[in-house]
Amino acid sequence: MVRTDCDRDAAHVATRLLSLILLLQSRSTWKAGELCLELGVSERTVHRYMRMLDEMGIPIYSERGPYGGFSLVRGYRLPPLVFTAEEATVLYMGANLVKEVWGRTYGEAVTAVTAKLDNVLPDELRQEVAVGQQNLVVSGLHALDYRPWEPTIHLLRQCMHDRRCVRMRYRGLGRDETERVVEPYALAFQWGIWYLVGRCRLRGEKRTFRVERIQHAVGLAEEYSIPRDFDVRVYLRESMEYERPLTVRVRVEAGAAASVWERHGHWMELSGGEDGSVTARFSVATLDWAEGWALSLGPAARVLEPPELVERVRAAAEGIVRRYEDG
Repeated sequence: MVRTDCDRDAAHVATRLLSLILLLQSRSTWKAGELCLELGVSERTVHRYMRMLDEMGIPIYSERGPYGGFSLVRGYRLPPLVFTAEEATVLYMGANLVKEVWGRTYGEAVTAVTAKLDNVLPDELRQEVAVGQQNLVVSGLHALDYRPWEPTIHLLRQCMHDRRCVRMRYRGLGRDETERVVEPYALAFQWGIWYLVGRCRLRGEKRTFRVERIQHAVGLAEEYSIPRDFDVRVYLRESMEYERPLTVRVRVEAGAAASVWERHGHWMELSGGEDGSVTARFSVATLDWAEGWALSLGPAARVLEPPELVERVRAAAEGIVRRYEDG
């Protein structure tokens, strides 16, 4: 189906008219100047739209004077589920994004929502939405496969909804396990990892837990309340801002430079050399990741600083050589 300029203009006007009706429904009276600002059109265009709505049978009431304006006749409401192609595409994509992130927890709800949309949208609009979904795809958000932890995520969500505490066995970074009672405040998905944010009664303070380290969890009958001033986004931003006191510089030869520009150029400070090489500069809290990254580039990378990282990479490389010599 090929859309002409005339079709696009008509669709644009239809969208404006729908927006105008929704604005009129949102409060009792609107002045023409206010509607101009909301719609981004001239006052003359607003009056033209009002005549079009009147011809369509939409009950518009207007009153002149300093206290006058436009309003809908009381009691009038648009029929439900009136969407443009773009709005319907957003709903479908949003539903699929929720399914991608939450998995089975909201799987049935996503199926029900998309089925309802399929049932109420006209055929032509469904075709446009299908084209939009083919062209705009969001997938592969999970760095880890969280399907084994979907029952845990589902339990945590239920406990948060009911404001009930959770008893869980948690494995720390050092592989040690502790039994904890936690007041679950929120579930957060960041950098491909699920986190539980809540107040740990064992430590007596707010903590962040990685969901895949929860070995076992059970909901308790004991209730709790979330502090009124708690904002999970502020807490995550502040608690996950790690200090990065170490500066790393690594020179990468031309053969591997393109990969560095493409994969890491959004957060490293990169400078290109005349021979096609690139020097990467970045800050880290520890040298563990930097060591692994430099080694992953093989002989194409040479660590320039800090000296501690140079020695760590050298020792690791010599260990690899010895391992293969022993073989």
